Amino acid sequence: MTLVQLTDVSKNYGTVRALEGVSLKVSPGEITCVLGDNGAGKSTLIKIIAGLHEHDGGTLLIDGEETRLSSPREALDRGIATVYQDLAVVPLMPVWRNFFLGSEPRKGVGPFKRLDVDHMRRTTHAELLRMGIDLRDVDQPIGTLSGGERQCVAIARAVYFGAKVLILDEPTAALGVKQSGVVLKYVAAARDQGLGVVLITHNPHHAYLVGDRFVLLRRGTMVGAYTRDDITLDDLTAQMAGGSDLDDLRHELQRT
Repeated sequence: MTLVQLTDVSKNYGTVRALEGVSLKVSPGEITCVLGDNGAGKSTLIKIIAGLHEHDGGTLLIDGEETRLSSPREALDRGIATVYQDLAVVPLMPVWRNFFLGSEPRKGVGPFKRLDVDHMRRTTHAELLRMGIDLRDVDQPIGTLSGGERQCVAIARAVYFGAKVLILDEPTAALGVKQSGVVLKYVAAARDQGLGVVLITHNPHHAYLVGDRFVLLRRGTMVGAYTRDDITLDDLTAQMAGGSDLDDLRHELQRT
């Protein structure tokens, strides 16, 4: 079963071709890693799957149905949740309020309706615990959490609100080794709950720790697609570093 499949997808911005001939598939209980340096086309790919931009060429299938997503809301309704690197949280609000931000349950009738705070507190604590995150106090401002913990809250939130596909935009980019390990643990937990995960990263070591499939982008084109059995970490790292381009540079520097 395939949740999302892109085949030969391309995207133009005016005369600039941002993506050309990119294919990938996302299956339940698997992590597909998209790797590339800045300008490789990773952000454009996210925007197409997340419904921010429509693709110009190729096909996008969701649950086997050819689709053109016209908005992030439509993507969410189809079960695709995106956690961006800059995390849309309100730092001074408590963890539970950020967990339900924009989807707050209410109780009461008519003009007496009010936020169901007890339910939100209980649910936030229980859902974080289910993902293995033991926060004693969900009333603390989310800004007091570490970067890794905030990423984990965002992942747990997506799982709770019924995401089938979870896109993570460079979740470990600004984190140290220990915090990166924490985030990758919860990425694996989302996979183990049956979600299809798309992990966008420029770090082959992080990708290889959790990835089942690897798609490499360079200057908007796909330069490789592998399963875990097809490629070693060393080969993945060499491809990310530019492979033959790096060898040419080494020879050029030696001559100099």
